[in-house]
Amino acid sequence: MTTESLLIVADSEHDADLLYAVGLFVPDPFIYFRHQGRCHIVLSDLELNRGKAQVPHCQTLSLTRYTRKFQRQKAKSVGLAHVIHLLAKERHIRKFLVPERFAFGLARQLRRLKVRLKIRDGPLFFPEREFKTPDEIKKISAALLMAEVGMAEAMQALKNSKIGPGNKLVYRGGPLTSERLRGIIDTAVLQAGGLPNHTIVAGGRQACDPHEAGSGPLRANQPIIIDIFPRSQKTGYFGDITRTFVKGRATDAVRSLYQAVSRAQQIAIAEVRTGAQASAVHRAVLKHFETAGYRTRRRDGRWEGFFHGTGHGLGLELHEPPRISAASDSELKPGQVVTVEPGLYYPAIGGVRVEDVVVVTSNGARNLTRFEKTLEV
Repeated sequence: MTTESLLIVADSEHDADLLYAVGLFVPDPFIYFRHQGRCHIVLSDLELNRGKAQVPHCQTLSLTRYTRKFQRQKAKSVGLAHVIHLLAKERHIRKFLVPERFAFGLARQLRRLKVRLKIRDGPLFFPEREFKTPDEIKKISAALLMAEVGMAEAMQALKNSKIGPGNKLVYRGGPLTSERLRGIIDTAVLQAGGLPNHTIVAGGRQACDPHEAGSGPLRANQPIIIDIFPRSQKTGYFGDITRTFVKGRATDAVRSLYQAVSRAQQIAIAEVRTGAQASAVHRAVLKHFETAGYRTRRRDGRWEGFFHGTGHGLGLELHEPPRISAASDSELKPGQVVTVEPGLYYPAIGGVRVEDVVVVTSNGARNLTRFEKTLEV
């Protein structure tokens, strides 16, 4: 743990480092600082009692108390920069270490007040965030279960749908569109305690753009990629799961694609262990696809094949270190939680992706995902 004085100014609804530090959702920006091993939070009167009750490991200070000090000095305006300046002066803090995402405008105000800042490079202000404790793994598992609840509802809706004219799916008397199925999924996730966001329900050619949310009618006999990644309303941790379904009969080409992706995921999970190079895990997937005859290339101005990473870290952010990709220089370590999500995308056939969440251990990967893998429903 660093002995430098730390400073974060943000809202903990959106700043994962701040939520990690305090464990309290606050929708408006507030001050967190750590000095000589002790953390402090400066909250408005609206949040003061909540902070004292729910953040016992930090000293909770009143923003009003500090702003009044400036008002007595007949200051024209009092902002967070002035409060930070006063806090630093009281505690003889010469310099703060701040995240690389620290607000530029606030940094400029602090510089004018002679408060020095040093940026800590890297996506994680607290490097220990990369390695999950048993309690954090439980929280990720709970968020993953919320995603699985949504996936179960999606699978059931597809099973119960009928095949109408033009192979368009019909569910409970109306067209089953990407938007309608997404609403079914998101409602189930909300009821389970999760916050859905941009859930992917993409069929046919749309599924060949991995982050395409999907729109319009869903059709039988075509692969439908469903990717659900909710955030727990209680803890802020994310779950993440992807499955590919075909309502009706999959073509031989789609079935072969699905088998290749399923085998790629098995290979990747077998490679995930303490000491493994993340890039080597990705290369094993690429090698499998190439051996199976699935080339990755640009055709007619767009990519086809396997053109994204094999996985990413998961926690208080949906995408955290380490990345499992060709460009990654990470060595996998115990306690990291990562997704494993190979995919293949060919516009003439469709897209297939399968995603599980695993924990890196000294004995290999422990899979947290329990949801079944079924192509035809």
